[in-house]
Amino acid sequence: MDRDKPLLGIAFMLGFCILAPLGDAMAKLIGHAVPLGQVILVRFAVQALIVWPILRRSGQTLRIRGHLLGWVVLRTLLVIGGIGTMVLSLRYLPLADAIAIAYVMPFLLLLLGRVFLDEEVGWRRLAACIVGFCGTLLVMKPSFAEVGWVAALPLVVALDFALYMLVTRRISRAIDPIPLQAATGILGTLMLFPVIVLADGRGWPELDPVTPDLRETVLLGLLGLLGSASHMLMTWSLRFAPASTVAPMQYLEIPFAALFGWLIFAQFPDGLALAGIAIVMGAGLYVILRERTVLRAQARQPLPQGPPSAE
Repeated sequence: MDRDKPLLGIAFMLGFCILAPLGDAMAKLIGHAVPLGQVILVRFAVQALIVWPILRRSGQTLRIRGHLLGWVVLRTLLVIGGIGTMVLSLRYLPLADAIAIAYVMPFLLLLLGRVFLDEEVGWRRLAACIVGFCGTLLVMKPSFAEVGWVAALPLVVALDFALYMLVTRRISRAIDPIPLQAATGILGTLMLFPVIVLADGRGWPELDPVTPDLRETVLLGLLGLLGSASHMLMTWSLRFAPASTVAPMQYLEIPFAALFGWLIFAQFPDGLALAGIAIVMGAGLYVILRERTVLRAQARQPLPQGPPSAE
């Protein structure tokens, strides 16, 4: 069993924070051109096609023990729900806003991890998470008057992915990330493919498939590639660090989302949003410094002495 390595887990989570919003940007570029069901199906199919050869080359198998299979199925359903809801919200909300609203998730994760996994949550990490969330409030600037009820969709994403991360944490030490991602891609494809086939021609806008043009095909491929890589990084992160440790780090996804929103969609954050981004980055960096301080303190502690000799 792997021992916790907080700094390694944080490094993997940083990679996730870069790739995940870039994948979301691909989904936003597709917009209304491709039905929601088809976008999610292609996302999982590409993941299966990418990870399966890696699995075969690594010499690992897809065999999952009975009691773990149920958790993998639940994890797949949570990913389908979370990705679908996020893609839908990106049609109506700016990239940074949608991700910022969804970032009540790390705060939920801290509480759920304490309740269900009995993970230790120190007051410093909890404080950093709360400060980071306050920064997101400055970034997101929600306006139900402009977009209506869809502004609440990222809140559904937050709860969904908090549960997803808890399930991932529960099984990540028993299943290597490569077989886990392969199983998720294959299961997601098998679940969605019959639905899309049955919906063909029935006039259901979000399920009735279309033939994408070259640009849309490239974007769908990039969405699948970036989504697969980012979720594998998250799985590795949770393998090496408790959820309560890496949760505040995830706030760094917001400034990356703001950067991609500016570069791709010309949506540059205003002064208030930039202040929020600075707060979020400060909270994330504090967690890294805190982990280093704790590790150094532990390294300086003397080895425990044995019982006094009777001689």
